[in-house]
Amino acid sequence: MSQSLPPAVILAGGLSRRMGGGDKCLQHLAGRPILSHVMGRLSPQVDALALNANGDPSRFDQFDLAVLADPLPDYPGPLAGVLAAMEWAARSGAPRVITVSADVPFLPNDLVARLTGSGPAACYARSYGRDHPTIGVWPVSAAEGLRDYLMAGNRRVLQWVQSLDAQPVDFTGNPDPFLNINTPEDLANATRLHAL
Repeated sequence: MSQSLPPAVILAGGLSRRMGGGDKCLQHLAGRPILSHVMGRLSPQVDALALNANGDPSRFDQFDLAVLADPLPDYPGPLAGVLAAMEWAARSGAPRVITVSADVPFLPNDLVARLTGSGPAACYARSYGRDHPTIGVWPVSAAEGLRDYLMAGNRRVLQWVQSLDAQPVDFTGNPDPFLNINTPEDLANATRLHAL
């Protein structure tokens, strides 16, 4: 891996209950899976890219990504995906890793530059006054503490983020660059916005 660009992991390990189950990142937006939109925006910004997802990894074969399962059982939430990302990045010697959600097709093209150029070791995205704590840059040295946090039964993402003294980085855009797709209605709205 190069020293200039960090690796990144797309977090798709959730159960997608509000979308009716299954992999919402495989739902189609403008004729392509949502995941392909996220990859298209993120890939040019990073040195290596992987996917955090549970279950049979072969369903993602078309994307040619390493698929990282949660390192802890029983779907402990998105922080388990962040932990998987940290451990994956650490194995390649990277000092930090980017994570993004798998359901944000309008990611900004300067996301990584702005997160990594902000100074603090840990930063996360914010838009229009709303925090997006699963979209951020994390020091892989925080992995052991995160594992302990999860093993103690903690699940609150923002609480963990704040424990790192992570700083928010504000983004704007139209549509909201972190508009996420959780429901069929969200998908219909994103389809409308994509066509504008």
